[in-house]
Amino acid sequence: MKVTKSTTLFLEIKELIKGLNTETILEERKVVLQPLIEFIQEKASANKEIRINFICTHNSRRSHLSQVWAQTMANYFNIRNVFCYSGGTEATALFPVAAQTLQNSGFKIKMISEGNNPIYSIKYADNVHPIIGFSKKLDDDFNPKAGFAAIMTCSQADGGCPFIAGAEKRIPVTFEDPKAFDNTPQQAEKYNERSLQIATELFYVFSKINS
Repeated sequence: MKVTKSTTLFLEIKELIKGLNTETILEERKVVLQPLIEFIQEKASANKEIRINFICTHNSRRSHLSQVWAQTMANYFNIRNVFCYSGGTEATALFPVAAQTLQNSGFKIKMISEGNNPIYSIKYADNVHPIIGFSKKLDDDFNPKAGFAAIMTCSQADGGCPFIAGAEKRIPVTFEDPKAFDNTPQQAEKYNERSLQIATELFYVFSKINS
């Protein structure tokens, strides 16, 4: 296992990452993750920028969790020039429970704009640029226009959006939607469960990269 060189992560996040167990990832799931590993490795080996856009239907839950954890894991493993984004086939809002789940994991989150589609500053370390979290369409000007991997985090977006303009690669890495447990006693547990799954799988992905 690759040893982290990062010393900047907030302690709570670093401790959570140290407790992740990649042995829980099934072999068939590793096959699903392999194209993403190959995309990142190819760019890293060529000293090129690594742009990854995580896409879901509403850009409200899974795509944001994936974006935040991917950027964090790139820092943890000291993989340089990684720029993570997220988008949807439509814009709604970053679901508050998704933001709260990240905050419970140690991220420092601040709402910097209110309204129907709030904008959040999400930090995983003191001396890094914050991730700007808000719901947006995948082709929003905030996102890259070319040379990126489009990671389809939900089957609905994967099936309903067969062409992603500017994407160098399109890779389906779908997750079950924690939305199914909204307003139930299991809500917090299921959001945390999905966040930890995403964190574990992205830990596995970045641990395979030779920088």
